Amino acid sequence: MLNLFIIIPGSEASVSRCVAVPIGICYGRVANNLPPPTTAVNIITTNGISRIRLFNPNPESLQPFSGTRIQLAIGVPNEDLPSIAAGTTTTAHNWLQSNIFAHVSPDQIRYLIVGNEVFLKEPYYTSHVISAIFNIYQALRILNLTDKIKISSAQAASILSNSYPPSHAIFDPNILPDLTRLLQFLHDTSSPLMVNVYTYFSYINNQQYVTLDYALLKSGSEIIDQNLVYDNLFDMTIDAFIYAMEREGYGGIPVVVTETGWPTAGGEAANGENALVYNGNVVKRSLNNVGTPKRPGIGVEVFLFDLFDENEKMGNEFEKHFGIFGINGVKAYDLVLY
Repeated sequence: MLNLFIIIPGSEASVSRCVAVPIGICYGRVANNLPPPTTAVNIITTNGISRIRLFNPNPESLQPFSGTRIQLAIGVPNEDLPSIAAGTTTTAHNWLQSNIFAHVSPDQIRYLIVGNEVFLKEPYYTSHVISAIFNIYQALRILNLTDKIKISSAQAASILSNSYPPSHAIFDPNILPDLTRLLQFLHDTSSPLMVNVYTYFSYINNQQYVTLDYALLKSGSEIIDQNLVYDNLFDMTIDAFIYAMEREGYGGIPVVVTETGWPTAGGEAANGENALVYNGNVVKRSLNNVGTPKRPGIGVEVFLFDLFDENEKMGNEFEKHFGIFGINGVKAYDLVLY
């Protein structure tokens, strides 16, 4: 079956409609030329950015956020999962205290993202994800923080073995036992499924099926599925996850996009003009609570990738060029974030 999204970097009542969703930005640090974290935080606050995703709780990058009003989504690194999973609630509490709470107040933490793209991409850690989540959750529960801080795990779009059309989407059966346990936890704790969505990757790898305009969220062609009209690939991807969750009996779980973006160099159609169009359209849809055809009027929370270019990232050249800001703090293109 055709899957347009395989390559990446029930009831709807429980998914609530709310005020405009602020845009977050990922602050990746795989580079040797970035400004000091204190400077980065100044750039973030000056530009009115209120939510940041940090991939690692590095004290140097975490401490400058302390005392700001910036809400943080903080990653629990894949390599830390085995020890947290094998330990006890005390182990998880000590990890949280030494790695996070010693540097920033719990009041600033919106999400803990336990593992990044583990299922399928880093299978060694797969068996540790749920146990680590459970231990961290119990540690937060003892601290009365489970209502304030939500826990999930960021997934690559490749966990869908089929995603087209969205109503036919299914999860890869090889990961379903572990994924079902995650979905049950998300359901029980009112936490979101976190997904990394890159329509750019889908475009460059499936040009026989995906047009540039469709990947850029520029209205043009339309695809009808279950009487719902899709005029862009981003909506199709989000709704594919929703349909896949419904198929497993978890239709009410919200979706948070923990990474999405468009490169400015290093690959086909990778330029500032397209990055502005794509990210600008994503921002407008979130701020206006457009939602998706399956969940209209329910804004999708999004973290744009990336704050700066990361010149030491591995892989294709375009992987290094997702930065919205230059290292001098000037925007790479005139993106309006609020």
